Amino acid sequence: MDNKTFFEMAVRAAEKSYSPYSKFRVGAALLTEDGQVFTGCNIENASYSLTICAERTAVFKAVSSGFTNFRAIAIAGSGDGDFSAPCPPCGACLQVLSEFCGDDFMIVLSDGVHKLSDFLPVRFNKENL
Repeated sequence: MDNKTFFEMAVRAAEKSYSPYSKFRVGAALLTEDGQVFTGCNIENASYSLTICAERTAVFKAVSSGFTNFRAIAIAGSGDGDFSAPCPPCGACLQVLSEFCGDDFMIVLSDGVHKLSDFLPVRFNKENL
C-alpha cells in the first residue's frame, strides 16, 4: 500500500471522530505485519481525562483482535477539515506504540514518513521494570 492511500485511510477514520469539545478530529490507520489495517478515531468525553486518542483506539482494536506486530501507522488531524498539516502522536500514544513497536516503526503524517525513534528517542519499556 502506498503512503498516500494509507494516509487517506486515516483521514476517513478522522471523519468518524467524536470531538464535540475540541472540534479537533483525529484519525489513525494501523498496519499489521500481515497487512491488515485497523482504524481508530479520537473519542472525547465531558470528563476530559477520559478522552482517548485515535492512535490508541486503533492499537487497542488491533490488540483486542489478537494482533501485536505492527508495521506502520498513519495519522491525520484537523480542526477545520484541512488535513494537510502534520499531526504527530502525543506522548501517551508514543508510549503505547513503543510497547509493541521498535525504533524503525513507521509513522506516516501529511509531511512524509517518520520513525518512532524520531519522536521518542528514549523509551520506558519492560527493561526498566
